[in-house]
Amino acid sequence: MATSENSSSDDYISGSQEVNRKESEVKFSKDEEALIVRMYNLVGERWTLIAGRIPGRTADEIEKYCVSRISTTGLGK
Repeated sequence: MATSENSSSDDYISGSQEVNRKESEVKFSKDEEALIVRMYNLVGERWTLIAGRIPGRTADEIEKYCVSRISTTGLGK
């Protein structure tokens, strides 16, 4: 019986991790991506300033996008 309780608990944890991963994968249009890269190269890590140029985007979304891009591609430099 203990194993079934543990497995349901493990399923819940895995499911919540999956939701968090999907939430962090915000999609940006090609125009938004190009603007983010240009703005980042101009002003650096001023996420609020960059987000102010893209309607409907938050500084947190921009920062997460840039951090993921920097770690994988170097973000346009």
